[in-house]
Amino acid sequence: MELTEEMKQEILSIFEYLHTHPEISWKEINTTQYIANKLKALGCRVQTFDDCTGVIAEIGSGSPIIGLRADMDALWQEVDGTFKANHSCGHDAHMTMVLGTLMMLKQQDTLPQGTIRFIFQPAEEKGMGALKIIEKGVIDDLEFLYGVHVRPIQETANGHATPAILHGSTQSITGTIIGEDAHAARPHLGTNSIEIAATLVHELAHIHVDPMVPHSVKMTKLHAGGESSNIIPGKAEFSLDLRAQTNEVMESLIAHVQGAAQSVAQFYNVNIDMNIPENLAAATENLEAETLLAAAIEDTIGKENLDPPLVTTGGEDFHFYSLKRPKLKATMLGLGCGLEPGLHHPHMTFDRKALFSGIRILTSVLLKTLEREPCGVSR
Repeated sequence: MELTEEMKQEILSIFEYLHTHPEISWKEINTTQYIANKLKALGCRVQTFDDCTGVIAEIGSGSPIIGLRADMDALWQEVDGTFKANHSCGHDAHMTMVLGTLMMLKQQDTLPQGTIRFIFQPAEEKGMGALKIIEKGVIDDLEFLYGVHVRPIQETANGHATPAILHGSTQSITGTIIGEDAHAARPHLGTNSIEIAATLVHELAHIHVDPMVPHSVKMTKLHAGGESSNIIPGKAEFSLDLRAQTNEVMESLIAHVQGAAQSVAQFYNVNIDMNIPENLAAATENLEAETLLAAAIEDTIGKENLDPPLVTTGGEDFHFYSLKRPKLKATMLGLGCGLEPGLHHPHMTFDRKALFSGIRILTSVLLKTLEREPCGVSR
């Protein structure tokens, strides 16, 4: 199962377009149209949405119904002194590989019985895109779901791949300390929100949960006061970042943070208001999907290049799919591609030839999953 030189050139052309036309979360309007046009040209049944970006496409019919997901959005970051949309997390590569996989499947004379659903998901960087796709009912009838993410050189060597990326759970909390300003000469008449924030940091450092599960809690932003240095600020705004390798420990961390904030607020007689959105879910391993993907990696790039499941501290909204639909068998391909200096670096780059390996692996795993059913049908 090899790509022709003509297909390779087309794939590189697709990547170049997506790479040079990045769009941020929920604003992937031109990307949605570009992908939809490509899918229609390949003869897919295509669906878009009136209230959000994203594209869904299908080939085949009947069961099993399996899915392949790519994220679409770019980051907004400073690049050489200018803030701009920038594909520094590899979503341009993910879209390219999913389109390339579809192209390879369309080259087959016949496909096994079943339906393949291609999911181009918006807003992964916001941690909300998967929830929107779930809300749309897109995954309700799926039996298997596969994803893909390029991996940095610090995690996976170029030419290697892993059948599962075990992301941890991540949670961002924003909060406001609401007290009273005071003259710097009369601190007893107000509340110093900076001192209160420092006490909260101290309390966060003494949160204890299961020491066998990696986790962390830290304050990542604090803003208090204005131009005048002789005013004690009663109000401060802060952000917290929470990480845990399991969803259970994340629930415990959130509860401990809430308790710490309540204790500090009571001690200083102030209000601490916190906004706690839904956290990014930690990965839940599915051994059946993982085994199929491992076999696909072995068949395409060799057993010697198959790595064990990768445990990483990053977050991914892909794991909402299996959290919200526990019967879904899902896993994510981690693709080594010489990516450096690292994910989210403004000048991130990788070996473009790895796109072809990723396409071959994804094509193989989709066919292996379909072939769990005995009969085959024409495209």
